[in-house]
Amino acid sequence: MTSPDQEVVEREMHIAARPELVFSFFTEPEKLVRWLGIRATLDAQPGGVCHIHINEREMVGGQYLEVVPYSRVVFTWGWEGSPLPLGSTTVEITLTPEADGTRLRLRHLGIPVEQQAVQAAGWDHILGRLVIVAEGGDPGPDPWATGPMG
Repeated sequence: MTSPDQEVVEREMHIAARPELVFSFFTEPEKLVRWLGIRATLDAQPGGVCHIHINEREMVGGQYLEVVPYSRVVFTWGWEGSPLPLGSTTVEITLTPEADGTRLRLRHLGIPVEQQAVQAAGWDHILGRLVIVAEGGDPGPDPWATGPMG
């Protein structure tokens, strides 16, 4: 639940790939780093770690709260050493099969008001990269990974 001084970022998009494949990009380190970060430590089960090194200086993540194969992933989220600390917010990913792929819904909850615009821009950037990878493309090196984020 959010309070008056917290915001929610919500995004919804179609991905031309099956839910099983899209799900794997949130739970398998070697697939996640194709669209987000340079390395990841993931233990995709409730209470398991979700740490993503965006670059050599910055780490994001928290822990998995809920993992329902091929349909839902919920994890805590934040930035190490930032105003949005590791695990301080919650991200819900819901995957729904569609005739020609998957409907992805993202809800990022509990964001401090002053961080809302930064988090929204970040999700727009990285979800665009996820779509390219899940649909079989190569988004190339992440230009945001070379500079500070968060």
